[in-house]
Amino acid sequence: MKLLLIEDDKFHADYLTKAVQEALPEVTEIIHALDGYEGEAEARRLAAQFVVMDLQMKGRNGIDAARTIWAERPQTRILFWSNYSDEAYMRGIARIVPQDSSYGYVLKTATRERLHLALRAVLLEAQILVDQQIYKVQRQTQTHDTLTDSEYSVLIDMSLGLSDKLIAKRQGMSLRTVQNRLLSLYDKLGVDSLETAPGNIAINKRTRAITRALNLRAINPESLESAERDLQKWLHRSRSHERTEIQDTETG
Repeated sequence: MKLLLIEDDKFHADYLTKAVQEALPEVTEIIHALDGYEGEAEARRLAAQFVVMDLQMKGRNGIDAARTIWAERPQTRILFWSNYSDEAYMRGIARIVPQDSSYGYVLKTATRERLHLALRAVLLEAQILVDQQIYKVQRQTQTHDTLTDSEYSVLIDMSLGLSDKLIAKRQGMSLRTVQNRLLSLYDKLGVDSLETAPGNIAINKRTRAITRALNLRAINPESLESAERDLQKWLHRSRSHERTEIQDTETG
């Protein structure tokens, strides 16, 4: 049994290596990749089935690396571990994990015993496991009502600078639905409580909502980086579709 370890910090890589050796005597070889790009290449070369991966790495974050790995090998079992319990990471994983795939998410502050259990549960027993400590930290730090998936999608597109009409087109919603989602976002993120600044100067609600979402870790830089790449792909497809329609009209 070969295991791919993707971690850019040497101390954490050494710690993980020892933990794997202790928890998984079935592992015969541990291959270490230093970042997400190298991890993708090694996963492809090895046709990796078992991966332990950091989420926040320089150059290529764990969400994007996992997206590539799963796109090529949907049955790959991945255990994510991270210093962060951000809601954005949880949503990022949920949006890319293939159906029926096994994955886990454990904090780097987890005890050795908890890490051992997570390694065996995800990689050997094909379970889906999210460390309860992550939910506990989220409950302690969360100061806003949980966003629905559609509200989160509108928030991401708004953060990327899309207009209401373009969000509606991309998400397959009516313009009225998008506007209703925005109103709900403003309420849940506490934007409506600051409609005006001193002197009755109007506050830009969209900008304020994005700032609040970042401060509350509903979104983070890594989620926006991934979303930007998805947006560019969508824009490219949309332009290609429009060109095709124009050509069909001209030749029809």
